[in-house]
Amino acid sequence: MGDTINIGGLCAAPGQRVHGFISIGDGEFSLPATIVRGEKPGKTALITAGIHAGEYVGIQSAIELGRDLKIEKMTGTVIIVKVVGRDEFENRHGSLCRETGENLNRVFPGKKDGTKYEKLAYAVVNELQKKADYYIDLHSGDDYEKLTPYVYYAGKADPEVTKISRQMAEQVDVPYMVKSEVASGGSYNYAASCGIPSVLLERGGMGDWDTEEVRSMKRDVRSILRFLGIYDGHASLRKYYPLNVTQVQYQSASYTGMWYPQKKAGDLFTEGEILGYVKDYEDNILENSVAYGDGVILYQAGSLQVLKDGPMVAYGRISYEEDDRKEKIAAYWTKRSDSFLEQRRAELHSALADRWLEEIRKYLPERKENTLDSEENGNKEVGMSLKKPHNGKLRILDVGCGTGFFTILLAKQGHQVTGTDLTPDMVANSRILAKEEQVNCNFEIMDAEHLSFADNSFDVVISRNLTWTLPEAAQAYKEWTRVLKPGGVLLNFDANYGAVDFAETSDLPENHAHKQLGDSLMQECEDIKRQLPISSYIRPAWDVEELGKVGMEQISIDLGVSRRMYKEKDAFYNPTPMFAIAATKGSCN
Repeated sequence: MGDTINIGGLCAAPGQRVHGFISIGDGEFSLPATIVRGEKPGKTALITAGIHAGEYVGIQSAIELGRDLKIEKMTGTVIIVKVVGRDEFENRHGSLCRETGENLNRVFPGKKDGTKYEKLAYAVVNELQKKADYYIDLHSGDDYEKLTPYVYYAGKADPEVTKISRQMAEQVDVPYMVKSEVASGGSYNYAASCGIPSVLLERGGMGDWDTEEVRSMKRDVRSILRFLGIYDGHASLRKYYPLNVTQVQYQSASYTGMWYPQKKAGDLFTEGEILGYVKDYEDNILENSVAYGDGVILYQAGSLQVLKDGPMVAYGRISYEEDDRKEKIAAYWTKRSDSFLEQRRAELHSALADRWLEEIRKYLPERKENTLDSEENGNKEVGMSLKKPHNGKLRILDVGCGTGFFTILLAKQGHQVTGTDLTPDMVANSRILAKEEQVNCNFEIMDAEHLSFADNSFDVVISRNLTWTLPEAAQAYKEWTRVLKPGGVLLNFDANYGAVDFAETSDLPENHAHKQLGDSLMQECEDIKRQLPISSYIRPAWDVEELGKVGMEQISIDLGVSRRMYKEKDAFYNPTPMFAIAATKGSCN
C-alpha cells in the first residue's frame, strides 16, 4: 500500500480516515466520499451508492460505513463514494438525469465527450473502478418499487471473476441472488468485464429508508469485506443463505394505467398465476401480468400507476439445485468421519454410554402389549405412554447418526433401530462399528430434511447434535414428525452452537477432538455454520415454536443435560450447554 494515495484530490495515508469530495471528469463532477485505510497493506475495495439517486438505503449505508469502519480492523483500503448521482440527489429528482432522462446504470462504460451521464460513467470507470480490486454497488428499489432484499453478482466475465463475484454474493444475508447476464450498461457489470469481481446489493425501496435496512446493508458489506480479507473479524450470524434465481423475467407494462398487483415482493407463485392487472379509469382490464413459470417476485411497481414500457414486475425461478451448502456440509463431515469412528468406539465403552442411556430411557414411550406395528394396524393410533420406562421393542430412527453411537446403544437394548446420515463415509463407519459391537441395526444414506420412509413408521425419532448443521431445520422437524407414529416421541439433544466460535479451542483439554483437528478444519466448520440460518435463532425457544407448528404436543425442555453428562473435562467434553427437547406426536396428525 505504501505512501499516500490521491483519489480525485482526496488524499489518505495508511492508518487514516479522510472525508471530503473527490473531483472526477476533469472537475465536472464533485462527489462526497470517504477513504479508509488500514495500517497494513492489502487490496482495495470500491463501494458506491446513489448511482440511482432516489435509492436511499444504499446512500445512508455508505454514509454510515464511511464513519463506522474501524481502521484497526482494516488491511488495505476502502474507497466509499456516497452519492454518484449527486446533482439529482440534492435536487430530489429521483434516479434519472435531470437534463436527459437517462438512467446512469444503463450507460456504462460511458463516453468521455458524451451526455452528462455518459461522461459521469466514463469518469467512474477510469478514475474509480480502475483503482479497485473489488467493487460493491449499493442500491434500493426506486421510489416506485417494492422489492425483497437480494443481490446481483457479475456473470459475464472471466470465470475466476465470476466465481469470486458469486462468493461475494454468498456473504450477503438475503434470501436470493441473481447472476447478471450482461457485461455492460450497469456499473458493476462493466467493472467485472474489466476483471474486477463485483456485486450489487438491493434493500429497501419506495423512496424510503429505515435504520434496520441500513444496519442490514452495512452488515452485508462488512461480511463481504471480511471474506475478501480487507476487514477483520468473524462473519455475522445470518437469517438467510441466498439461493440462486435464474431465468429472470423483467415485465414492462404495455399500457399506461393503474397497477393492481396480486402478489407481494418475495411471494412465491406457480406457472400461469396472475401476478397483477393494469386497468383504466373505468376499472377495465387493459393487461394481465401472467407468470411464465414457477418462481419468486424480486420486485414490482409499488405505485398506483405504471407507464407504458415502464417496469411492472420482475421475477425468476429459484434454482434450489444450486444450493451447495449440503455438499459443503457432507464434505466437511467426510473429513471427520474416521476420527468420529474412533471417538464413538471409545464412547460406547465409557461412562458416557450409561449416562446417555439413562437420559434416553426417561423419554421412551411404553408400548402396550396388544399394540401392533403401524404396517399391521393400518396406521391406526398406537398405544403409547410416557409415564413408565419402556421394557419392550420399539422402532427407532436415529437421524444424523454419525458413526452410529445412539443407533448401536439402543440396538443393544433390543430395539429395532435405523440410523441415517447424509455423509456416506459416516454410514460406512457406522456399519463397521455395529459389526464390531455385534449388534443388528440398519444404516442408510439419507437427507434429514427429506426422509424416504413412509408416514407413521417409527415409535421414536432421536437425534444428537444434528439440527444445528441443517440448512432447513424447520423442514427437518416437519419430516421427523411425519414419520413418527401417532403418540410417538421426538427426542432431540442439541445446543445453541450458533452462539459460540468453534475456531476458539483454547479452553478445551489437550486430548479433546477439536484440539486434534487443527485450526483450519475448525475454521471450516465455523464458516459453514455461519451460512446456516439456525445459527442466529434463539434456541431452544425456536425449536419449541417450530415443533408446535407441525402439530407436536406435550413438548418439554431439559436444560441440565450437560451437567449430568459431561462430569469430566476429558476428550468427550462438550463446553456448550446441551438441551433436550422431547415432544409427542398428536393422535390427529
